[in-house]
Amino acid sequence: MQIRKYRAKTIRDAVGKVRDVLGPEAMIISTKKVRGNGKNDIFEITAAPAHGGGANEPSSSIADLKAELMSIKEMITLLDHTHGTVERLIWNPAILSLYAKLIRNGVNESYARTFLARTSVFNKPFTHGANNDRAVKIIIEEIKRVIKVNEPFESNGKNRVVAALVGTTGVGKTTTIAKLAAQLMLKARKKVGLVSIDNYRIGALEQIKTYANILGVPCFPAFCRTDLLLALKRMEDRDVVLIDTAGQSQYDLSRIEELRQIIPDDLPITSHLLLSVATTELEMSKTVNNFSPLGFQSYIFTKLDESERHGSILNLLMNRNLPISYITTGQNVPEDIEEAKKDKILRLLLNRN
Repeated sequence: MQIRKYRAKTIRDAVGKVRDVLGPEAMIISTKKVRGNGKNDIFEITAAPAHGGGANEPSSSIADLKAELMSIKEMITLLDHTHGTVERLIWNPAILSLYAKLIRNGVNESYARTFLARTSVFNKPFTHGANNDRAVKIIIEEIKRVIKVNEPFESNGKNRVVAALVGTTGVGKTTTIAKLAAQLMLKARKKVGLVSIDNYRIGALEQIKTYANILGVPCFPAFCRTDLLLALKRMEDRDVVLIDTAGQSQYDLSRIEELRQIIPDDLPITSHLLLSVATTELEMSKTVNNFSPLGFQSYIFTKLDESERHGSILNLLMNRNLPISYITTGQNVPEDIEEAKKDKILRLLLNRN
């Protein structure tokens, strides 16, 4: 890989030099301030062509290296949208790299700065490598503190768990219920039952009944609260009962209220909100706000395979912090679902893949 160094009076000018010579896809290997000939410091960027690499270097190794680096185009984006943060972090390359990963994965810039500020990095430069590493660890621990996870479908052997999955149309409630049912049966050895109160979508009951037949579990429809109580009565022997609800537009408040009337607070039922990471952050936020009368107790993030950036998860947690219980990564039943783990969520926030 052909490596070159470029110097200028400002970081933006140094970035411009690299872009002009190597192109916007060139990869930044390091950035730092160095002493110039006069009194002022100058900025130095070490960069390499985007398609560099020697004949003996495996393409997979080059790809892995690029995944850890920042392109000139990405640096320009940071300079244009992060209000001088890049210049202030130039002494701290490890922290700058972490900050860049957060931004390019969609974490709100003000939230990213909040995590950095908790290390006092803006007050005192961490010029020593060990201090840089310590600051990075502090930032990661601060992010992990925001991420809460739980397993809501764990019964204690005495009390049955009844859980309703709620969310907008097309978010993946029915397939998620099928995945959960299969995992709870196969891995946790739970006796599972299903209820459908989706009375709007054509074929909804047939779809969940098909899954129930494949899994060999009971499944009952419920068109009103009385039906729901009867269905739950008929499944008193189940460890876990999962309720599939009709998809509601986040703007159809009357339908959301109708669902709340079927599943009122005085029933021992927990609700869990499904959110598609492939939707816009604004729509996710509106969904959370407008579904709040249902009193959901955890998030299930779906369709992670349909989005390259997952920073909206952290943005949402910074606004309304509830636990994450599960994430789904595709349509395959029952494979494409995982119990939420802090380290897994953290990897989603810090890496592209």
